[in-house]
Amino acid sequence: MSDVVPPEVRPKPAVPANHNAAGGSTLLGYIGIDTIIEQMRKKTMKTGFDFNIMVVGNSGLGKSTLVNTLFKSQVSRRSAGWARDEKIPKTVEVKAVSHVLEEGGVKMKLTVIDTPGFGDQINNDNCWEPISKYINEQYEKFLKEEVNITRKKRIPDTRVHCCLYFISPTGHSLRQLDVEFMKRLSHSVNIIPVIAKADTMTIEERQEFKQRVRKELEMGGIEFYPQKEFDEDMEDKNDNDKIREAMPFAVVGSDKEYQVNGKRVLGRKTQWGIVEVENPNHCEFAQLRDFLIRSHLQDLKEVTHNIHYESYRAKRLNENGGLHPISCNDTQESNL
Repeated sequence: MSDVVPPEVRPKPAVPANHNAAGGSTLLGYIGIDTIIEQMRKKTMKTGFDFNIMVVGNSGLGKSTLVNTLFKSQVSRRSAGWARDEKIPKTVEVKAVSHVLEEGGVKMKLTVIDTPGFGDQINNDNCWEPISKYINEQYEKFLKEEVNITRKKRIPDTRVHCCLYFISPTGHSLRQLDVEFMKRLSHSVNIIPVIAKADTMTIEERQEFKQRVRKELEMGGIEFYPQKEFDEDMEDKNDNDKIREAMPFAVVGSDKEYQVNGKRVLGRKTQWGIVEVENPNHCEFAQLRDFLIRSHLQDLKEVTHNIHYESYRAKRLNENGGLHPISCNDTQESNL
């Protein structure tokens, strides 16, 4: 009887056994280990995945517009039923809105968490507390699901994977509020600082401001994502060093299209011309998008789970001497 070859799998020629320096062996023939990637891809395409992004910053910095531009759809809270006459809240609120996006057969449940009222008051003391509370509440919710006796096959993930912090394009320095917020929350969430409305500065002003912000973050001992301590190898370090040197990204957001040199482009119209959002000569939006979605999205989720959530989990277990398993009845009672 002839060997049966799995469909779409090409047999590999047999090679002599050979032990390498790492202690592994060269295979004598094709096994099919490499198909695990395809298996994972198919499973992910069936189940989809979650990604939760928080936006923090003063009103008027274009937070909603930038998120809509990043995901090329109306996903922000303001796009989902925001009224133009909505007043700035007297205290910081946390509001989340979810959408299911699909591209190339892959489904992603995107949750955008907005923080209206942040930094908009005369007295902004402790205005980060509602945000910190929300982040920890999502960790607590996930932890309680984990210790349930009858645990769900797939625990809903509402943990904040990324926090985009919007810095005002003053051209001078960070505000005390910026420093305090990032210092207090950098150990519980992945913070990515961005300079908003970069088209209000010249290229020279932008570069000087970026350097000043980086220096102030370093002097304040503020860690932003990607953190150096989490680089897994030299390849990671080299890639992330380039990103860290370019941060904070100076960005412009827009969901309007204009005709430029015969092409339709996203941009902002000014009296001097069109600021093209995806043109690297005009702003660093494309770098932020590639970093956030195309190269580091999965890593953001992993750092959230393996570092930030694990730190919260260890702290909670130490506080309580271990959480007791929760029965279905306890969960139902807690939801009443």
